[in-house]
Amino acid sequence: MASIQYNPNGQKGKITYNSDIVSGIVVLSLQETEGIELIPSKSKGIKISFEKEGVFVDISVIAHYGYSVPELAYRIQQTIKQMVESMTKYKIAKVDVHVQSVIFPEAPAAAPDPAEDADDKKN
Repeated sequence: MASIQYNPNGQKGKITYNSDIVSGIVVLSLQETEGIELIPSKSKGIKISFEKEGVFVDISVIAHYGYSVPELAYRIQQTIKQMVESMTKYKIAKVDVHVQSVIFPEAPAAAPDPAEDADDKKN
């Protein structure tokens, strides 16, 4: 569990962030990124570690065909950084993005050839 002291307007108190909160923010930011899907697993392909230098995030995703992989990775990094830093007091030190595979569009089913149907009816 992560802990941070926050003192707005001189009030005394302590805000504690559970690592699941940061993980939830990361998942939310990934859901808002068009062209990717999360890895369908128990851990969702997300690893987060809290270090002195900041938060280190390791993400595994599946890209959709037709999207630029470097552009997707950059957007993921920027979205995670912006959302985590704006919703918590943590600083993102590093976001590693691993594209595990690509989802290709399904080929449309072949339409029956009318000429073949006419030949079948003759026989």
